[in-house]
Amino acid sequence: MEKETNNLAKTAYYYYRRRDIQKSLINFAKNREVIPFYIDRFGKRPDILQYESDIAALAERNLTSLHCSEELWSDPLSIGTELNEQQMNSLRTGWDLILDIDSPYIEYGKITAQLLIEALNFHNIHNIGIKFSGNKGFHIGVSWHAFPKKINELEIKNFFPQGPRFIAAYLKEIISKTLGERILELNTLKELSQTFKKKESELLKDNIFNPFSILELDTILISPRHLFRMPYSLHEKKGLASIVIQKEQIKSFHPGWAKPDRVFPKQFLPEPEQNEASELLRQALDWSSRHKKTIQQEQETGKYKGQEIIVKDLSPEFYSPCIKKILGGMKQDGRKRALFILLNYLKSINMEQDKIEKVVSEWNTKNYKKLHEGYIRTQIEWFKRQKKMLPPNCDKPLYKELALCSEEVRDPLCSKIKNPVNYSIKRLSFQQSTIKKRKGRKNI
Repeated sequence: MEKETNNLAKTAYYYYRRRDIQKSLINFAKNREVIPFYIDRFGKRPDILQYESDIAALAERNLTSLHCSEELWSDPLSIGTELNEQQMNSLRTGWDLILDIDSPYIEYGKITAQLLIEALNFHNIHNIGIKFSGNKGFHIGVSWHAFPKKINELEIKNFFPQGPRFIAAYLKEIISKTLGERILELNTLKELSQTFKKKESELLKDNIFNPFSILELDTILISPRHLFRMPYSLHEKKGLASIVIQKEQIKSFHPGWAKPDRVFPKQFLPEPEQNEASELLRQALDWSSRHKKTIQQEQETGKYKGQEIIVKDLSPEFYSPCIKKILGGMKQDGRKRALFILLNYLKSINMEQDKIEKVVSEWNTKNYKKLHEGYIRTQIEWFKRQKKMLPPNCDKPLYKELALCSEEVRDPLCSKIKNPVNYSIKRLSFQQSTIKKRKGRKNI
């Protein structure tokens, strides 16, 4: 053990004295809290890196790894545990989204990383950073500059750690089913049970394999002043570098690529388009809100106020006014967001897949400008693999922004419901109740 420690210290000493590594670390350290790790202990907090010579000096003191904040600060040295929330908010200038995949096996980490990137792409985010953790996992990053400064009255820079928590939990939910299926292609449930020394029942959720019973996507552990391993820092146990890779390289990635003598630094977080991540944030906030409400249970169980409602082959007359408005074609920009609402709605009312494809295809011809067929196919295929999720609730600004909810569009029932699916269930419930009463009268 002592020999391994000495070897790591020697490797780290020469590695951190490289000018290209120093330059890469300094560039990423700007406006971040940076904490060194020395063989068996962390350095003091708060701390920063300003000059390349700082890293050389840390190397002299047996530096093995460097960890930095997801949050960005106007003055990182001024932050501290004695500050209240308002004081911390005044110092915070933003935060990067870092999805930390903690995997027991690198192959599982690869699959998780691929599915997360696919989910981000689906939400129109394409400027994504990917780096190897240095062990068996990966970090997926989206720059702070991809997020809107405000949503309604919420100042997003202050929405930490709640913002990344909600996003991570939302993404975790939507990749869970496919991730579980992909892992079971590699190992049976029995093999997983034996490997992880858990009962098979402990690996299940609602009688379906739960991949997050054996790996983790950091959600609850995201906390104020949360740290993650810096790009091109070494891993203090493995001695491998946390290198940046491209999404096309994930499948073929091998840890040997991350040996210190093979590393050539690249930028971790690419420059995003303005507000590129706004839709992801909105959907995560909406999902988090709906996740806590009984409307989801109503939809999943097919029950409304104690009555069993079978939602199948639903006639368009039962669609909510906003869905009917979408189906009439979008007369202005917002087609992709409208498609997101529509696909969630159609899947939630149990429409068969071939009919969904037909409805969406017809809808696209009515838009002021058609979406590319390739984009439509990609979205439909992605939704096909996901669990049912309700469309955004009616109180979300999205509907008004797309001119789907106005006095001209709404009807009296709209004021009594929370979600377009809820609207259809209530309309269907009322009709079934009316038919039942009429039959009762005839039998008198």
